[in-house]
Amino acid sequence: MAEGGPDGTGGLGSGVQRAQAFLVLATLLYRASHLLVGVAAVARHQAGRPVSWAVLAAALGCSVLVHGAARRRGWFDRRAVVLDVLVTGCALPFAAYAWADTRDAPSIAWVMLLGGSSSAVAAIALRRWAALASVLAVGAAHLVGYGMADAQVAVTVGHLNAVASSAAIALVFWWYLRRQGRLLDAATAQAVRAEAESARYAERIAHHRALHDTVLATLTAIAQGGVDANSAGVRSRCAREADYLRRLVQQNDAEAEAEGDPAPGRLPAGTALEDAVRDAEDLGLRVTTRYHALPALPSDVATGFGDAVREALNNVLRHAGTGRAYLTATGDDGHLQVTVVDRGTGFGPERPSATSGLGLRRSVHARMRDIGGAAEVDSAPGEGTCVTLRWPG
Repeated sequence: MAEGGPDGTGGLGSGVQRAQAFLVLATLLYRASHLLVGVAAVARHQAGRPVSWAVLAAALGCSVLVHGAARRRGWFDRRAVVLDVLVTGCALPFAAYAWADTRDAPSIAWVMLLGGSSSAVAAIALRRWAALASVLAVGAAHLVGYGMADAQVAVTVGHLNAVASSAAIALVFWWYLRRQGRLLDAATAQAVRAEAESARYAERIAHHRALHDTVLATLTAIAQGGVDANSAGVRSRCAREADYLRRLVQQNDAEAEAEGDPAPGRLPAGTALEDAVRDAEDLGLRVTTRYHALPALPSDVATGFGDAVREALNNVLRHAGTGRAYLTATGDDGHLQVTVVDRGTGFGPERPSATSGLGLRRSVHARMRDIGGAAEVDSAPGEGTCVTLRWPG
């Protein structure tokens, strides 16, 4: 017999979870078909026997207990299954024989029929030896019960075959579906790894191109003597590209420290931040960055966060009266906080464009609000500005 899924086996993966859900539904339908036979038999031939209705109610109660718990938890509760075997599979046939006057094989057959569905659940829900003992106990109860009812040998053998075959078929289904579920989980994991590797490769190509177009181009021009290495323009460009290399190292270290490969549909936060910083540097802003444990974010969140950071840096360029900004990004358990600080002119609450115009409120606050984040602005005249962005808000 199988060692059915213990509590929490849904953690094995979505494929196994679907296999378990299917087996729960299949055995529920199997039990429901037996209960319908019992309702029809009692209503037609034993309607005047209250004990028959009580036996049917007890079987229904055990069914609700077993399958209701399984639907809630994702798999069967072993204690409920054992109780169902003892009550539905073993005790109810004798109760019906003793108190419902079902003394012949035709009148007791509907009670015996329920044993097949109880053995099917036991075969997949209990551990190997417990499952075998449960099926044997149900079979023994049926053998004794039909012997007391003077059933023909063919009837007894047929019902014993139903008990054993129900358990065997359920066991085979469970083995096959669990195997297919694990294969599906393995294929899904492989696809995730391939997608992550593809994303890493695309990111490496982007970095290689950026290095070729910036750092390598500058070094080549200096080596060939085509530019004056001591000129202010070349020194400024070298400083920007040195900052880019430092950010690249920080970004890789921070993302590796946070969570490794991003899951499908998520982007490294450092990639979105770096795009915003590079855009600001292309406009002449010098940005000093610090990254720590950057998480991978949902794609739309990463894009919105990058746009908000870009607009905060653009605000430094337009209004701060300084050519330098400081960006710090830290992650913690999937959360991200970014601060953009400048030591420029700052502003007070009386400046409408900063609080309610097309500036920070619409371009930064609104973007963060759209992705479920939040933004705070702290500024005073002559003391610079600090913009804090958080996700989740």
